[in-house]
Amino acid sequence: QVQLVESGGRLVQAGGSLRLSCAASGRTFSSYAMGWFRQAPGKERESVAGINWSGGRTYYADSVKGRFTVSRDNAKNTVYLQLNSLKPEDTAVYYCAASSGGYYGPLGGKFDYWGQGTQVTVSS
Repeated sequence: QVQLVESGGRLVQAGGSLRLSCAASGRTFSSYAMGWFRQAPGKERESVAGINWSGGRTYYADSVKGRFTVSRDNAKNTVYLQLNSLKPEDTAVYYCAASSGGYYGPLGGKFDYWGQGTQVTVSS
């Protein structure tokens, strides 16, 4: 089992940057693919980015391509999401998720474990 704890969310102005972190418990973190999702008030959860177990392959939603970067440090049991050129529409609770099956795409149902989320608010 994996426990995930996100951090790094805060209020930021449009055009600013943030780095979110997701710390995982357990010795087998490197065997999990990871994903980042977000949910804005009144909207469905949407995929943001994903990364395979080694960090060699990534996925990005079209809405964040070129602005967000996902990475991981298996030695630190942590996955990161760098958010640049933030827009008000990026405001949401951001969640990280772990997939034991190696999936790192946009389908949330293929992830087994979820964190509690961290709030990102972008002011205009």
